[in-house]
Amino acid sequence: MTGAPITADRLASLTTYREVVQQPAVWREAAETLAARSDEVAAFLEPLFALPDLRIVLTGAGTSAFAGEVLAPALARTLRRRVDAVATTDIVSNPREMFAEDVPTLLVSFARSGDSPESVAATQLAASCLTSVHQLVITCNPEGQLAREHSGSNSSLVLLMPSATNDRGFAMTSSFTSMLLSAWLALAPDQDPRLAERLAAAAEQVLGRPDELARLTGRPYDRIVYLGSGSLGGLARESALKLLELTAGKVISYYDTPLGFRHGPKAVLKDGTLAVVYLSNDAYTRRYDHDIVEELRAAIGSENVLAVSAQSDDAESWQIDGVSDVDDAVLTLPFVVIAQLLALRFSIALGRTPDNPFPDGEVNRVVQGVTIHPLQP
Repeated sequence: MTGAPITADRLASLTTYREVVQQPAVWREAAETLAARSDEVAAFLEPLFALPDLRIVLTGAGTSAFAGEVLAPALARTLRRRVDAVATTDIVSNPREMFAEDVPTLLVSFARSGDSPESVAATQLAASCLTSVHQLVITCNPEGQLAREHSGSNSSLVLLMPSATNDRGFAMTSSFTSMLLSAWLALAPDQDPRLAERLAAAAEQVLGRPDELARLTGRPYDRIVYLGSGSLGGLARESALKLLELTAGKVISYYDTPLGFRHGPKAVLKDGTLAVVYLSNDAYTRRYDHDIVEELRAAIGSENVLAVSAQSDDAESWQIDGVSDVDDAVLTLPFVVIAQLLALRFSIALGRTPDNPFPDGEVNRVVQGVTIHPLQP
């Protein structure tokens, strides 16, 4: 780390920072937009939910895939039916395995641009491999190929996010959280009508505590471990990716579950490690989260462990108020803001450019170089 000060002016000059900060506002807008289309959404989904053998597949690539990983466990429990998170990259490379069961399927596609080759190909492969498939497309780009191909189709519904969520920065931030929130509001029944407002207020708490982030990014960490259970496991994976992307791989990141971490991956711990643990709102799961937090504090020191919590049972945690009763799937939203800001600040401290951490094009905002091969009969 260079240790250079990260000023408010420096942050404000960055597109990525502005897109992180705008999230409370765009969540409110996304919820209002979805509410205005509630009758249309219900007319599309209710006949499908009436099918006892309906399979729901949540798909996307990279960060968009992790939206599915966050939502799948919670939706399976809430809807009491099969919900699978399957990346488009897995569908495209192995469509016959991913769609091995020819059952009625709702394919939910998450896509910031909607122009990634795998995003488009996954929807086409689903249609060719399955007898009955409906498509819910959640995207930030009305001009993207995915939105254009599915608009107007009787078997598809396109949900467009607020225009500001089509992030111009390299890394997905407000696009990820807005699509995740919209999917939860559309698919999960009986939501608190104030849920989006409560989540936005929680995120504003995070944005109002820059000193805590400055303390952490002022230390010479060269690796960060993110841990979370269930839906928060998907969050841990997204958090690790954000750090890897924005620091261009200069800070090593790792993700796991609190229980899984002990089975070998704990070997990653050394001097210079920061561990971030996302504590579940589920009382049973939370007991395991607390166990790993205490173990990590003993192993690497409390000052190198950041426990993030919506509860008040751990005095040393970063506590976020007002969301202690929400599902872990949407607790992800205020929690991930911490990971986004950490990645952004570490990137600056390392002298990188967060809006374009790969100026030579080694990694691109919209993936390039993918050839979609025809599926042989």
